[in-house]
Amino acid sequence: MDDLFDLCDCGGFEDDAVSDLPAQSLPLIGDSAPAFSAMTTNGPIHFPGDFAGQWVVFFAHPSDFTPVCTSEFIAFQGILDDLHKMNTRLLGLSVGSIPSHLAWIRAIREISDVQITFPVIADVNMDIARSYGMISPSASDTSAVRAVFVIDPNGTIRAILYYPAVLGRNMDEIKRVVVALQTADAFTVATPADWVPGRDVLVGAPSTTDAVRRAGNMADWFLTYKKLPESEINAKIYKKNTGRTKK
Repeated sequence: MDDLFDLCDCGGFEDDAVSDLPAQSLPLIGDSAPAFSAMTTNGPIHFPGDFAGQWVVFFAHPSDFTPVCTSEFIAFQGILDDLHKMNTRLLGLSVGSIPSHLAWIRAIREISDVQITFPVIADVNMDIARSYGMISPSASDTSAVRAVFVIDPNGTIRAILYYPAVLGRNMDEIKRVVVALQTADAFTVATPADWVPGRDVLVGAPSTTDAVRRAGNMADWFLTYKKLPESEINAKIYKKNTGRTKK
Protein backbone atom coordinates (compact mmCIF):
# COMPACT_ATOMS: atom_id res chain seq x y z
CA MET A 1 0.00 0.00 0.00
CA ASP A 2 2.91 2.34 0.70
CA ASP A 3 4.03 1.86 -2.88
CA LEU A 4 0.59 2.93 -4.10
CA PHE A 5 0.70 6.11 -2.04
CA ASP A 6 4.13 6.85 -3.50
CA LEU A 7 2.42 7.21 -6.89
CA CYS A 8 0.77 10.35 -5.56
CA ASP A 9 3.53 11.77 -3.40
CA CYS A 10 1.85 15.10 -3.08
CA GLY A 11 4.58 16.79 -1.07
CA GLY A 12 3.55 19.61 1.24
CA PHE A 13 4.51 20.50 4.77
CA GLU A 14 5.74 18.50 7.74
CA ASP A 15 3.34 16.67 10.02
CA ASP A 16 3.68 19.22 12.82
CA ALA A 17 2.58 21.94 10.41
CA VAL A 18 -0.53 19.94 9.58
CA SER A 19 -1.45 19.69 13.25
CA ASP A 20 -1.39 23.48 13.47
CA LEU A 21 -4.08 23.89 10.81
CA PRO A 22 -7.30 25.48 12.07
CA ALA A 23 -10.39 23.35 12.44
CA GLN A 24 -12.37 23.21 9.23
CA SER A 25 -16.04 23.25 8.46
CA LEU A 26 -17.02 21.35 5.35
CA PRO A 27 -19.78 23.10 3.38
CA LEU A 28 -22.81 20.85 3.17
CA ILE A 29 -25.26 20.03 0.43
CA GLY A 30 -27.77 22.88 0.28
CA ASP A 31 -25.28 25.47 1.53
CA SER A 32 -24.21 28.44 -0.55
CA ALA A 33 -20.83 27.79 -2.12
CA PRO A 34 -18.16 29.93 -0.38
CA ALA A 35 -17.30 32.96 -2.50
CA PHE A 36 -13.74 33.80 -3.49
CA SER A 37 -11.58 35.67 -5.96
CA ALA A 38 -8.54 33.93 -7.40
CA MET A 39 -5.97 33.81 -10.14
CA THR A 40 -6.25 30.88 -12.52
CA THR A 41 -4.42 29.57 -15.54
CA ASN A 42 -7.06 31.38 -17.63
CA GLY A 43 -6.84 34.66 -15.72
CA PRO A 44 -8.59 36.08 -12.64
CA ILE A 45 -12.03 34.87 -11.60
CA HIS A 46 -14.63 35.95 -9.05
CA PHE A 47 -16.69 33.02 -7.84
CA PRO A 48 -19.59 32.53 -8.02
CA GLY A 49 -20.37 35.84 -9.74
CA ASP A 50 -18.48 35.08 -12.96
CA PHE A 51 -20.41 31.82 -13.26
CA ALA A 52 -23.89 33.16 -12.57
CA GLY A 53 -26.59 31.18 -14.36
CA GLN A 54 -24.34 28.17 -14.89
CA TRP A 55 -23.66 24.89 -13.17
CA VAL A 56 -20.09 24.35 -11.99
CA VAL A 57 -18.08 21.20 -11.35
CA PHE A 58 -15.45 22.49 -8.93
CA PHE A 59 -12.75 19.94 -8.16
CA ALA A 60 -9.50 19.83 -6.22
CA HIS A 61 -6.44 17.73 -6.95
CA PRO A 62 -3.61 17.00 -4.51
CA SER A 63 -0.63 18.14 -6.55
CA ASP A 64 0.76 18.90 -10.00
CA PHE A 65 3.05 16.42 -11.75
CA THR A 66 1.58 13.32 -10.08
CA PRO A 67 0.37 10.23 -12.00
CA VAL A 68 -3.23 9.97 -10.79
CA CYS A 69 -3.81 13.72 -11.09
CA THR A 70 -2.35 13.77 -14.59
CA SER A 71 -4.66 10.97 -15.72
CA GLU A 72 -7.61 12.85 -14.20
CA PHE A 73 -6.79 16.11 -15.96
CA ILE A 74 -6.71 14.34 -19.32
CA ALA A 75 -10.05 12.70 -18.47
CA PHE A 76 -11.64 15.94 -17.26
CA GLN A 77 -10.65 17.64 -20.51
CA GLY A 78 -12.32 14.74 -22.33
CA ILE A 79 -15.74 15.51 -20.79
CA LEU A 80 -15.45 19.28 -21.08
CA ASP A 81 -17.53 19.60 -24.25
CA ASP A 82 -20.31 17.43 -22.78
CA LEU A 83 -20.37 19.57 -19.65
CA HIS A 84 -20.54 22.77 -21.67
CA LYS A 85 -23.55 21.39 -23.57
CA MET A 86 -25.23 21.03 -20.18
CA ASN A 87 -24.47 24.65 -19.28
CA THR A 88 -21.81 23.38 -16.87
CA ARG A 89 -18.32 24.78 -16.32
CA LEU A 90 -15.28 22.96 -15.00
CA LEU A 91 -13.01 24.58 -12.43
CA GLY A 92 -9.91 22.99 -10.90
CA LEU A 93 -7.83 23.83 -7.82
CA SER A 94 -4.68 22.79 -6.03
CA VAL A 95 -2.34 24.47 -3.58
CA GLY A 96 0.23 24.83 -6.38
CA SER A 97 1.27 28.09 -8.01
CA ILE A 98 0.36 29.40 -11.46
CA PRO A 99 3.90 28.70 -12.84
CA SER A 100 3.63 25.12 -11.59
CA HIS A 101 0.16 24.68 -13.11
CA LEU A 102 1.27 26.10 -16.46
CA ALA A 103 4.39 23.93 -16.58
CA TRP A 104 2.32 20.84 -15.77
CA ILE A 105 -0.30 21.70 -18.41
CA ARG A 106 2.50 22.06 -20.94
CA ALA A 107 3.93 18.69 -19.90
CA ILE A 108 0.49 17.06 -20.24
CA ARG A 109 0.21 18.36 -23.79
CA GLU A 110 3.66 17.01 -24.64
CA ILE A 111 2.98 13.51 -23.34
CA SER A 112 -0.66 13.14 -24.39
CA ASP A 113 -1.36 15.77 -27.07
CA VAL A 114 -4.23 16.98 -24.85
CA GLN A 115 -4.50 20.72 -24.26
CA ILE A 116 -6.04 21.57 -20.88
CA THR A 117 -8.36 24.52 -21.44
CA PHE A 118 -10.39 24.73 -18.23
CA PRO A 119 -9.14 27.14 -15.53
CA VAL A 120 -6.99 25.84 -12.69
CA ILE A 121 -6.86 27.94 -9.51
CA ALA A 122 -3.61 28.71 -7.70
CA ASP A 123 -4.32 28.42 -3.98
CA VAL A 124 -0.84 28.64 -2.48
CA ASN A 125 -2.13 30.03 0.84
CA MET A 126 -4.84 27.33 0.96
CA ASP A 127 -7.52 29.91 1.76
CA ILE A 128 -10.00 28.53 -0.79
CA ALA A 129 -9.20 24.89 -0.02
CA ARG A 130 -9.81 25.52 3.68
CA SER A 131 -13.11 27.31 3.04
CA TYR A 132 -14.31 24.21 1.17
CA GLY A 133 -12.90 21.73 3.70
CA MET A 134 -10.44 20.39 1.13
CA ILE A 135 -7.50 20.15 3.54
CA SER A 136 -7.69 17.20 5.92
CA PRO A 137 -6.12 17.88 9.34
CA SER A 138 -5.41 14.15 9.70
CA ALA A 139 -3.57 13.87 6.37
CA SER A 140 0.22 13.62 6.20
CA ASP A 141 0.56 16.89 4.29
CA THR A 142 -1.45 19.93 3.30
CA SER A 143 -2.29 18.87 -0.24
CA ALA A 144 -5.93 19.28 -1.21
CA VAL A 145 -7.92 16.05 -1.22
CA ARG A 146 -9.69 14.78 -4.34
CA ALA A 147 -12.94 16.66 -3.80
CA VAL A 148 -15.71 17.41 -6.28
CA PHE A 149 -18.43 19.99 -5.61
CA VAL A 150 -21.35 20.25 -8.03
CA ILE A 151 -22.79 23.75 -7.72
CA ASP A 152 -26.02 24.92 -9.35
CA PRO A 153 -26.74 28.22 -11.16
CA ASN A 154 -27.88 29.80 -7.88
CA GLY A 155 -24.52 29.11 -6.25
CA THR A 156 -25.91 26.29 -4.10
CA ILE A 157 -23.89 23.12 -3.44
CA ARG A 158 -25.91 20.20 -4.77
CA ALA A 159 -23.48 17.27 -4.51
CA ILE A 160 -20.12 16.52 -2.87
CA LEU A 161 -17.81 13.64 -3.76
CA TYR A 162 -14.54 12.80 -1.98
CA TYR A 163 -11.85 10.35 -3.07
CA PRO A 164 -8.61 9.11 -1.47
CA ALA A 165 -5.23 9.87 -3.03
CA VAL A 166 -4.88 6.47 -4.71
CA LEU A 167 -8.30 6.50 -6.40
CA GLY A 168 -8.81 8.39 -9.65
CA ARG A 169 -12.23 9.87 -10.26
CA ASN A 170 -14.78 8.36 -12.64
CA MET A 171 -15.83 10.89 -15.28
CA ASP A 172 -18.95 8.96 -16.25
CA GLU A 173 -20.17 9.22 -12.65
CA ILE A 174 -19.43 12.93 -12.46
CA LYS A 175 -21.39 13.51 -15.69
CA ARG A 176 -24.19 11.25 -14.39
CA VAL A 177 -24.47 13.35 -11.23
CA VAL A 178 -24.79 16.55 -13.26
CA VAL A 179 -27.37 15.02 -15.62
CA ALA A 180 -29.36 13.53 -12.72
CA LEU A 181 -29.47 16.80 -10.79
CA GLN A 182 -30.50 18.79 -13.84
CA THR A 183 -33.13 16.16 -14.68
CA ALA A 184 -34.51 16.27 -11.15
CA ASP A 185 -34.82 20.05 -11.36
CA ALA A 186 -36.29 20.14 -14.85
CA PHE A 187 -38.92 17.43 -14.34
CA THR A 188 -39.51 17.48 -10.55
CA VAL A 189 -38.49 13.85 -10.16
CA ALA A 190 -35.91 11.79 -8.32
CA THR A 191 -33.52 9.25 -9.82
CA PRO A 192 -33.21 5.69 -8.45
CA ALA A 193 -30.04 3.70 -7.85
CA ASP A 194 -27.83 3.22 -10.93
CA TRP A 195 -30.02 5.58 -12.94
CA VAL A 196 -28.87 6.75 -16.34
CA PRO A 197 -30.87 8.79 -18.89
CA GLY A 198 -33.53 6.64 -20.52
CA ARG A 199 -34.35 4.60 -17.43
CA ASP A 200 -37.46 5.20 -15.35
CA VAL A 201 -37.39 7.95 -12.75
CA LEU A 202 -39.20 8.22 -9.41
CA VAL A 203 -42.11 10.48 -8.52
CA GLY A 204 -43.76 11.28 -5.23
CA ALA A 205 -46.27 8.85 -3.75
CA PRO A 206 -49.87 9.58 -4.83
CA SER A 207 -52.12 10.99 -2.13
CA THR A 208 -55.58 10.34 -3.62
CA THR A 209 -57.30 7.40 -5.29
CA ASP A 210 -57.45 9.35 -8.55
CA ALA A 211 -53.72 9.95 -8.36
CA VAL A 212 -53.16 6.25 -7.74
CA ARG A 213 -55.22 5.46 -10.83
CA ARG A 214 -53.12 7.87 -12.93
CA ALA A 215 -49.81 6.79 -11.44
CA GLY A 216 -47.22 5.16 -13.62
CA ASN A 217 -45.38 1.98 -12.71
CA MET A 218 -46.42 1.82 -9.07
CA ALA A 219 -44.49 -0.96 -7.31
CA ASP A 220 -46.09 0.10 -4.03
CA TRP A 221 -47.57 3.28 -2.55
CA PHE A 222 -44.10 4.55 -1.58
CA LEU A 223 -42.31 3.50 -4.79
CA THR A 224 -43.69 4.90 -8.02
CA TYR A 225 -41.72 4.89 -11.25
CA LYS A 226 -42.36 7.02 -14.28
CA LYS A 227 -41.03 6.75 -17.80
CA LEU A 228 -38.91 9.66 -18.94
CA PRO A 229 -37.42 9.20 -22.42
CA GLU A 230 -33.82 10.23 -22.88
CA SER A 231 -34.88 12.43 -25.79
CA GLU A 232 -37.01 14.56 -23.44
CA ILE A 233 -34.10 14.94 -21.03
CA ASN A 234 -31.72 15.92 -23.83
CA ALA A 235 -34.16 18.50 -25.13
CA LYS A 236 -34.30 20.11 -21.69
CA ILE A 237 -30.72 20.07 -20.48
CA TYR A 238 -28.59 19.99 -23.62
CA LYS A 239 -29.12 23.51 -24.76
CA LYS A 240 -27.14 26.55 -25.77
CA ASN A 241 -25.07 27.98 -22.94
CA THR A 242 -26.72 31.12 -21.64
CA GLY A 243 -24.15 31.95 -18.97
CA ARG A 244 -21.87 34.97 -19.12
CA THR A 245 -18.47 33.49 -18.45
CA LYS A 246 -16.13 32.27 -21.15
CA LYS A 247 -13.64 30.79 -18.73
